[in-house]
Amino acid sequence: MSDLAGRAQQWQFQPPEAVGISDKWQHCGSECSLCSDISKLGSWSTVNKSQSSGLAGVKQDLRVKARRFFVLNAGDPRIHDPHFKGPVVNRSCTDVLCCMIFILFIIAYILLGLVAWVNGDPRRVAYPTDSQGHFCGQKGTPNENKPILFYFNLLSCTSPSVVVNLQCPTRQICVSKCPEKFLTYMEIQFMYRKDRNDWTYYSQFCKSAFLKPAKTLTQVLLDDDCPTAIFPSKPYLQRCFPDFSTKNGTLTVGNKTVFEDGSGKTRNAVELRAAANGINKVLDARAIGVKVFEDYATTWYWILIGLTIAMLLSWMFVILLRFTAGFLFWLFTFGVIGIIAYGIWHCYREYSNLQGQPNAHLTVFHIGIQTDISMYFQLKQTWFAFMIILCILEVFIILMLIFLRDRIRISIALLKEGSKAIGYIPTTLIYPVLTFILLSICISYWAVIAVYLATSGVPIYKVIAPEGQCKHENKTCNPEIFNTTEIAKACPGAQCRFAFYGGATLYHQYITTFQIFNLFVFLWLINFVIALGQCALAGAFASYYWALKKPDDIPPYPLFTAFGRAIRYHTGSLAFGSLILAVVQMFRLILEYLDKRLKQAQNNISKFLKCCLRCCFWCLEKAVKFLNRNAYVMIAIYGKNFCRSARDAFNLLMRNILKVAVMDRVTDFVLILGKILVAGCIGVLAFLLFTERLPMIIVGPTSLNYYWVPLLTVMIGSYLIAHGFFSVYAMCIETIFICFLEDLERNDGSAERPYYMSQSLLKILNEQNAQTKKQ
Repeated sequence: MSDLAGRAQQWQFQPPEAVGISDKWQHCGSECSLCSDISKLGSWSTVNKSQSSGLAGVKQDLRVKARRFFVLNAGDPRIHDPHFKGPVVNRSCTDVLCCMIFILFIIAYILLGLVAWVNGDPRRVAYPTDSQGHFCGQKGTPNENKPILFYFNLLSCTSPSVVVNLQCPTRQICVSKCPEKFLTYMEIQFMYRKDRNDWTYYSQFCKSAFLKPAKTLTQVLLDDDCPTAIFPSKPYLQRCFPDFSTKNGTLTVGNKTVFEDGSGKTRNAVELRAAANGINKVLDARAIGVKVFEDYATTWYWILIGLTIAMLLSWMFVILLRFTAGFLFWLFTFGVIGIIAYGIWHCYREYSNLQGQPNAHLTVFHIGIQTDISMYFQLKQTWFAFMIILCILEVFIILMLIFLRDRIRISIALLKEGSKAIGYIPTTLIYPVLTFILLSICISYWAVIAVYLATSGVPIYKVIAPEGQCKHENKTCNPEIFNTTEIAKACPGAQCRFAFYGGATLYHQYITTFQIFNLFVFLWLINFVIALGQCALAGAFASYYWALKKPDDIPPYPLFTAFGRAIRYHTGSLAFGSLILAVVQMFRLILEYLDKRLKQAQNNISKFLKCCLRCCFWCLEKAVKFLNRNAYVMIAIYGKNFCRSARDAFNLLMRNILKVAVMDRVTDFVLILGKILVAGCIGVLAFLLFTERLPMIIVGPTSLNYYWVPLLTVMIGSYLIAHGFFSVYAMCIETIFICFLEDLERNDGSAERPYYMSQSLLKILNEQNAQTKKQ
């Protein structure tokens, strides 16, 4: 027992990674001969240190057993191959079946776009439609000079059918301008005998075939020829809405609090406001869209300038990383800390300025959900919440710096090594532009198809009953023959009105399915473009790592060569990996959709299950992205299919799990700080510009509806641009790290099998006695 205790004691003081094992060996039980020997010891803490002398051979035996144990669980390590010189040149096509399926999906996607283009009409989104299905204000139509939609009886828009059919159950016509005064049909009939000018004004809000007010009010209502009353209105989203105002704290319309509705009833402005809100709930999103569009039209020039500065700043940081990685890291760190500190100070100042302001003490729960986002910025609670969030983020970054200071030093060394690779292959800094172009094409194509699919179809008319007491209500109808049908006889007063665009053909029945297909192929293509970039960059950086003499042995045009190999031989493998990720993302989107649709019908158990599923799929997506990225590196180097490359990459990482934990995530943290610094610097400048706080330096845009719209656009765009440039660094470090692990397994640092890594990279892992091939 004493001899075994000495063997174990001497082995105990070696770090687990030094012998190729992890700290979970002790749970494998007595089936493993290694653990069977060690389990006889009981507790290692009771071992006498003096018993450990002179047992180097036994220690080596235990190390061999440990390495054999983990080889069985993580595959065989690479063996030395004197002919291996980096990415394999002679390779064949991989995952051909998946490549063929991918091509077929692209062809089907193109055909779907053509069919949607033939059947769709985006004008249906841009222009309001009257009860006959005609566009208001569209050139070449009878309503060319009538761009505004007018509702005969706006008070009927309180009906639940507004939400169901997205239409108000009253006739709608196109007019050239909105009413400017109060008038009722009964008043017009009385005044028509004396002065016909009022009728000329009133008749523009009636059907064109209604020439004079000779019919009784009851007959007018049955025939739906004219509104019973009009009131002062203003155009809003190309629709006539009441001209509301507040007088002495009372809501008024046209300076009146009450008015006649033309049917003998007296109404007040509050009722009219409720009816208008029934439509506004449908149109509020479009209202925000119009205001956002106006802000973009005013600030697009400044947005482009900000994004250009972000690109130049990112490029400058990437270049400086090669020469001053340590200095630039601390610049990133203190820059981010300073920007967050400025955000905390600004939130505190806004919070203090709102002290004593009316309604500033209200909470989000008091005002509810508002489409005017600026209302939230008038609450103290909003700025207090922002301040707390920024404080937490500031403390988190400081703690990360304190506890990860040693690993950060290693990450800086890796950044310097990555800078050398990028310095030898500078074309890699241009590749994000190609990725951006391809992603823009995919996003644009998806958006266009989605709009054309949504606007595909023919006008669908449905039965609308003003009182809502018709059993045939909401059934489809034909307006040309509706008055002669049994429905018109069974439901007096019912009308056949335009409801939406659709159809009964096979194509129209599967519009929803086509939208799902459009979304799925979009996700697939997006992930494929990203995978193609990762594989091409990995091939280029692997050529750098495995070059004997740098830069003499680096092949010419390594990035273009790697890109060509990826397209020619590995389209199927890249499609396979991106397909797996697209399926996971599709499931996540389905869960989000079901969550929103069933939110009101959820109990505590279903909410718990929903949270668990969302968490699981989020973790699964992150795991698949990590595995795919390393699989693409192995594909770029060895040219094998996706499954084998993913397995080899996974086994390689598992055999070196502790090195992965030390080097991988911390480097990502350093790069994230750089992205935040770029976005933060541009964001601060944009904030000062759009809020007109730089009048002495430059005059920015004025009269913005929402200054945060261009501000967020600049910040998010700057972050994405920085992400594009720094992702080159991330892929470079990922590739060098994989090659580094392969190098450790293939070579031992001896004169016969020296390492390919540089001396600086070798120093990171404290391999002091190893020899390196001449650089």
